[in-house]
Parts: sequence; C-alpha cells; structure tokens
Amino acid sequence: MELRHLRYFLAAAELENISRAALKLHVSQPAVSRQIRDLEDELGLVLFERGPKSLRLTAAGKAFQPEAAAVLARLEAGIQSARRASAGETGELQIGYAMSPTVRLMPLALREFQRRHPGVKVRLQDLSTGEMLGGLRDGTLHLAFFVRGEAASLRKLQWEDILSVPVRVAVPPGHPFAGRAEVTLKEVAAEPLLAYGASGYPEYHGFLMTTFSKVRRKPRVVGEHDSVASLIASIEAGAGVALTPESIACFAGPRLILIPLSPAPPPLTVAAAWLATNESPLVRHFLECAREARAGMEDVNRDHAPEHSGADAE
Repeated sequence: MELRHLRYFLAAAELENISRAALKLHVSQPAVSRQIRDLEDELGLVLFERGPKSLRLTAAGKAFQPEAAAVLARLEAGIQSARRASAGETGELQIGYAMSPTVRLMPLALREFQRRHPGVKVRLQDLSTGEMLGGLRDGTLHLAFFVRGEAASLRKLQWEDILSVPVRVAVPPGHPFAGRAEVTLKEVAAEPLLAYGASGYPEYHGFLMTTFSKVRRKPRVVGEHDSVASLIASIEAGAGVALTPESIACFAGPRLILIPLSPAPPPLTVAAAWLATNESPLVRHFLECAREARAGMEDVNRDHAPEHSGADAE
C-alpha cells in the first residue's frame, strides 16, 4: 500500500465520481480506477459500490475513510513539523553560560530569541568553563558563553567573540581601598586574593598570571570558589579581594565596592562557542540575538558616556 492509494481513495470517496476525482488529482481516469482496485485487492475488501456514473462507499469504505484521512493528516503534520524544525522554529536549545560576565547580555538575547521563536524551548545552565567545554563536545550543550582562554582549549569548536567586560578589583565596603578612585596592580598583589577554582576556570587563573606578570609579582591566592555567589560572600566577609568582571555589580549591589585598576588590564573576552559539526539553525538564530543584544548594550553605554569639552581636553 502506498500513500497515493489513500489519496485516490479519499478523492473518489469525497466526490463520488471517478472522473471528478481524476480532475482534482490531475491524473487520468484509468489511473484512479486502477489505484482504487489495487487498494481493494491489498485490503481484500470492496470499498465502493459502483454505479454507471457514480460511486458509493460500502460499509467497509465508510469505516476506512476517516482512518485513511487521519493517516494523511498525520503525515502532513509531520512534514510541517520537520520544516519548522529545519527552519529553527521548534525544538530545544541547551545553552551553558558564565553567569557573572554575561549577566547583562543573556536576558536581552534570550528575550529577543523567544519573541522570534516562541516554539523553541531554551534551557540555560550556569556552568564552569570546563563543564561547558565538555558539554559542547559530548553534545549535551548546543551553545555556550564563557570567558575565552587559550585557543588550544577550543579545539574542534567554532567560536565567536561576543563581548568585552572591564575588570575591577572587588573589595568589601570597609576595606582600605574602598574610597579610592583606582588601585594599582602592585597594591592588589600585596593583598590576599580570592579566585574562581582552577579546575573549573583555568582561563581565569591564566588571566591572573598574565595580569600580575606586568608588576612582576605572583598573586597570593588564599581561596578558590566555584560560584559567583560564594565568591561575593567571601569578599564581603573580608577573606580577601578579587579581580572580577565589572558586571558582578549586578549580583553584589552595595555588598562590594568595585574599583578600576591601574594600569588597567585587558578586558575579559566573552566568547560564544559551539561544536564545529553542529549545523542547527537554532544556534545561528541565538547568535544573531546575542550580537544584537551586544549592539544594544554598546548603544546604551555610548548614550551614558560622559561628554568632554575642549577645556577638559586641555
């Protein structure tokens, strides 16, 4: 039995005439008659009572008609579903992200993505860099946003730099640095330093080594943390200071003071990464939203940037 048998049968049952069914199907009348006979032979049933110019469904034909229609309707629904999935209109997107540096970007990107693709389910997971890299490679993540480290760590992955985030030194309100306009790296190097865990965030420790090499002083790391919440709590408790993305202010609020560094280290680069063999349109669509979110953030930053007069420049 083939699908055309069902289509020819349904057309003949609807129009009760072989000639009209043939016109509707854009085939010859003998072809319709032959396919219906083949279907009856396949089923071992008589589906139509045949008159000189018309057809009437038998009891078997009446019972078969809604089932045949349901098969074709289900097929059409499957075709439409496949097309929507191919176009990135349905499905599920698993995204890993580093919470602190992407706290402003992700809500904007997610809101726009879900506005454009309401049929797609997005699952966000706050993970360490190591967990995200592993998730991308084993297929449990489709896309990840994290602070980019060495290029070697991104083998077999495609990536795109999405965002630059300034670095600040984070201290509790009562710290001697708290009232300062800026702090030197040499001064920070003399302080007990808190950091993210080396196993989960190797790129962060690489950043620390590179940053403090400029003042020829190795940082004294006294504690490592696996989440932004525990890092903030430890700084607030006075256990040490930390170099953090400026965006950590969204979580810490007045609990921490964020102070610019001198000389200012390079900003952290947030990259979006995905498996090189992943051709899902959902990944492309979310990346488009992330790029637009970044552009919107840059516009806001320009609008709020202080203006300098000619006298100030002098």
